[in-house]
Amino acid sequence: MPDDLDMPPAEALVEAQRLLDEDRPFHAHEVLEAAWKAAPEPERELWRGLAQVAVGITHLRRGNARGAQALLSRAADRIEPYGDTEAPPHRIDVDGIVRQARALAEHPQDAPVKLRLTAP
Repeated sequence: MPDDLDMPPAEALVEAQRLLDEDRPFHAHEVLEAAWKAAPEPERELWRGLAQVAVGITHLRRGNARGAQALLSRAADRIEPYGDTEAPPHRIDVDGIVRQARALAEHPQDAPVKLRLTAP
């Protein structure tokens, strides 16, 4: 991923989802991290949390269950407040992601996971 990656939120979500679907969570993390750094202040923690979920899955894939648990729990905490709105930003499936992140943090042996970033 280029260091100067810059894409609109909808495009970042599509690209990150493609990478997650291809079991490339670290690359999805890079896309989500770029979106986090470019996001307006009210959305920054959401994008930061999404990036943390992707890197948490990366830790699971690499056998670092303890690191994954910490990141996934932190990510869920960051993302959860965005589910309190009628319409989460960019149709992100906040509740579903929080549920999956917490489940993986509690039971990392249950990986692999098919994470969906946006609501159907």
